[in-house]
Amino acid sequence: MNIRIGAHVSISGGVEKAVDRQEEIGGNCGQIFAGSPRTWSVSEYEKEDGENFQARRDEEDQNPYVIHSTYLVNLATPKDDLFEKSLNCLQSELDAASTLGVEYVVFHPGAHTGSGREAGVKRIAEGIDNLNIPEDVTLLLENTAGKGTTLGKSMGELREMIEKAETDSEKVGVCIDTCHAHAAGYELREKEGFQDFIQEIKNDIGLDKVKVLHLNDSKDEKGSEKDNHQDIGCGEIGDKGFSNVVNAEEFEDLPMVLETPSDERDSYKENLKKILKLRE
Repeated sequence: MNIRIGAHVSISGGVEKAVDRQEEIGGNCGQIFAGSPRTWSVSEYEKEDGENFQARRDEEDQNPYVIHSTYLVNLATPKDDLFEKSLNCLQSELDAASTLGVEYVVFHPGAHTGSGREAGVKRIAEGIDNLNIPEDVTLLLENTAGKGTTLGKSMGELREMIEKAETDSEKVGVCIDTCHAHAAGYELREKEGFQDFIQEIKNDIGLDKVKVLHLNDSKDEKGSEKDNHQDIGCGEIGDKGFSNVVNAEEFEDLPMVLETPSDERDSYKENLKKILKLRE
C-alpha cells in the first residue's frame, strides 16, 4: 500500500515489541510513548535499543515513527517549576527519539491557566527556544480542541508559536488531529468547509509544516471543544469527513496515526481497514 498508516502502540516488554504490535494490525508507521504518559518519567535508551528498533522497523517497512509526549507537559504555564519540568521531560523525549531513530516528537502546547493568550503563546515560544532539538528529530506542535485556557486551537495560534520562537523553523512542525480540529469548530464533513480548513492550513502554517496526521473520530458535536476520541466512522466526523481527509491530495504523503479509544489489536485493525476502505 502506498499510504503510510499505523496506530499508537505500547512499548511494554521493550521498544521493539511496538513493531510486532504494529505488524499485527497491518500498520506501516506508528507512534509510541517514551515512558509513562501520565508521569514525568522517560525511559532510558541505549544505542543498542535504537539499532534493534530500527532494524525491526526496516524489516517490516514501518517508517516513520512518532513519540507522543507525556500529557503533563505544559509549555504555556506561568508557573516556573511546571515550565522547567515540562522542558526537562520534553528534552528527554527528544533525546530518546534521537537514540531510537524516531523522526518526530509531538506535544500538546499547553494551557495558559490565567496568564492570558499572549503570555501563553510567548511562553511556548520561549520553551521551544530552550530545547536542544537533535538534528535527526523534528518537534511537532499538535492542534488542540481548545477547552478552557488551552492554546493551539487555531492554525493561526500554532503559527504564532512557531514564528515567535527563534529556533530554526525547519526543526519545528505541526501534527493535525482530526478530533481536535472538529472539536475546535473546523468543518471536515462538507466539501466546501473542508476546503476552507485546508486553505487555512496553507495560509497560516503552510502545508510543508504539517508532518503527521492523527486520525480520530469524535464523540461530540463540531465546536464542542471536547477531546473525546471515537472509532473511525462511528462518531460525529463520520465516513464523509474521513473520506475527505484521507483522499485530500494535500495530505496524501503524510503518515497517518490512529489513536482511537481502544488499543486492543482488533479495534485498531478494524479502524485501519476502515481508513483503507475509504481511501479511493
